[in-house]
Amino acid sequence: MSKYWSALVSELKPYVPGEQPKMANLVKLNTNENPFGPSPKVIAAIKSELNDGLRLYPDPEGQALKQAIADYHVDFGIAPSQVFVGNGSDEVLAHVFQGLLKHDKPILFPDITYSFYPVYCGLYQIESCVMPLNDRFEIDPADYRRPNGGIIFPNPNAPTGRYLGLGHVEDILQANPDSVVVVDEAYVDFGGETAIRLVNQYPNLLVCQTLSKARSLAGLRVGFAVGNEELIEALSRVKDSFNSYPLDRLALAGAVAAFEDKQWFEDSVNGVIREREKLTAELEKRGFEVLPSKANFVFARHPEHAGEDVAALLREQGIIVRHFNKPRISDFLRITVGTADQNKALIKGLGKLAEV
Repeated sequence: MSKYWSALVSELKPYVPGEQPKMANLVKLNTNENPFGPSPKVIAAIKSELNDGLRLYPDPEGQALKQAIADYHVDFGIAPSQVFVGNGSDEVLAHVFQGLLKHDKPILFPDITYSFYPVYCGLYQIESCVMPLNDRFEIDPADYRRPNGGIIFPNPNAPTGRYLGLGHVEDILQANPDSVVVVDEAYVDFGGETAIRLVNQYPNLLVCQTLSKARSLAGLRVGFAVGNEELIEALSRVKDSFNSYPLDRLALAGAVAAFEDKQWFEDSVNGVIREREKLTAELEKRGFEVLPSKANFVFARHPEHAGEDVAALLREQGIIVRHFNKPRISDFLRITVGTADQNKALIKGLGKLAEV
């Protein structure tokens, strides 16, 4: 607390990101980074930009990236004017909350979900109402048939990894024609089907994605949203009232190259999916309950051991996973899918549970 703080700052409960520890020989499975790295074409594009680009401002609209995103989704009839880009999907979401979700009625989102949502509500003073996931930790579309100022949910959900089929997404859209429905698809490429294919059918739909996960660019900070032009204009108005240059020239060049190298992207995603299935099988062999996942992580708990204790046991061996000390999920661990060697180290580390 400080006498110089505004009342708002005093009341904020900031988001706590995944730990980034500096440990030798660390097996880092706590922040859902892609273990396979970005396309070599991304590296080449960034190096090329270094030649003479850094003395110049970047394109404030990111038109080349918007075109690359539209081209990638050409089968869905997406135009560059339907794309918004920003400094990671977190910034995009921040503009979404301020520009599209701040109304008189409360917004709706799941009780177990991305923990930045309540933070944004606090920052922008937006009233919210949480909808409990069912006993299988699934979103029930029927819960979203009530008056609201907007709806947002991750799909696949985080941290559960569960995916809501597009038919159910449409149920929510059709029940809320006067509200913006935001589908946060940070993990959709690992087995889900993107709602971007629905954008031209539903003017109230906005889909947000990131290049941090499937395209291995967490360090570059690039996110985007796709929706009808009215929604995109709202985000642009907020952005240009905050920071006209959210993406630097290196990020723009690397992101364009990432969308252009489809083969590298597909190989990387398929590699994560294969490792996820193997990891799930190994965890289940050892008595863990593992929720069905369409993400690059699994959400698992052991019936005989508290999640906090399992996380501590792994940490003693230089393996870190994410533990959420929150109602309903305190015994679960969110485990990033790593390389084959990292996953083997995890399974070996869990062998010590028998000694506890």
